[in-house]
Amino acid sequence: MQVLLHPDDRGLFCEAGGFYIDPWKPVERAVISHGHGDHARWGSGAYLAAAPSVPILQRRLGEARIEGVPFGERVRIGEVFVSFHPAGHILGSAQVRVERDGEVWVFSGDYKRAADPTCESFEPVACHTFITEATFALPIYRWDPTAAVAGEVWEWWEANREAGRASVLFCYALGKAQRLLGELARWTDRTVFVHGSVEPLNEVYRQAGAAMLPTRPVAETVRGQPFAGELILAPPSAGGSTWMRRFGPASTAFASGWMRVRGTRRRRGFDRGFAISDHADWPDLLRTIRETGAERVLTTHGYAGSLARYLREQGIAAGTLATPFEGEMED
Repeated sequence: MQVLLHPDDRGLFCEAGGFYIDPWKPVERAVISHGHGDHARWGSGAYLAAAPSVPILQRRLGEARIEGVPFGERVRIGEVFVSFHPAGHILGSAQVRVERDGEVWVFSGDYKRAADPTCESFEPVACHTFITEATFALPIYRWDPTAAVAGEVWEWWEANREAGRASVLFCYALGKAQRLLGELARWTDRTVFVHGSVEPLNEVYRQAGAAMLPTRPVAETVRGQPFAGELILAPPSAGGSTWMRRFGPASTAFASGWMRVRGTRRRRGFDRGFAISDHADWPDLLRTIRETGAERVLTTHGYAGSLARYLREQGIAAGTLATPFEGEMED
């Protein structure tokens, strides 16, 4: 079995192709799975990504050289063929398939199997070696249907509106915020107020055709505007800042897979926690591994060691890869 990908001090390197996948330091040529900051870092000479991801990367990386390739189209780089396949994580997120002399490796990037109205659905890719994320690779992490969780968010918002409170929902600005706006559209057509870091990404999603609730940046409101009864989406970093003062009496919540563990919500001081994640849960991680038909599985970030150990107990050749990818961060 060939070693098509291996980590070094700059990233996950493909020697036969002369490129890195999601490098954590600047390199000459980077192949990028998606636009989150722990996977798409500034400073490399050239970037290659799935075409739907390019607008996000342009916003994140500025004037960098970025080339987009349609999903499923094979590109020859050096001695290997590379193609991108939907990962279902956020808009444009991709698994990276690398093939040489009939041997196939797939780097999953971050992925989820749950339906998402704002991005492409995950597609299993057959391979010999599968490099999978393990952000929530413990049996306690099992997601409820997204529509049910969105219904809980709607009920929380409505209860706060009736009580004259604002509803401040913390979530990640790229991917999670847009997914919530898409899911809540089945309940209402109200305008949602958003933090300044969220609105530019909303525009990227809208230009890609995603149907979401209308939004308005908080920064565009007049001083003293009442927010009672309104929903505000903000990144976790806004919590505890002076920015929060403008909303008056408010209930706070966090939308994250980490909210599956109630102690996390209490420790962080949120009034509510909604367990909604853009990563695969335990059953879907195992289902995906089975569907790839991989002879060997390498796990990275999150509970990588736990997942690899479980797979070995099931008779699957498995190991871990050390990377600085963060998965779904608590902050």
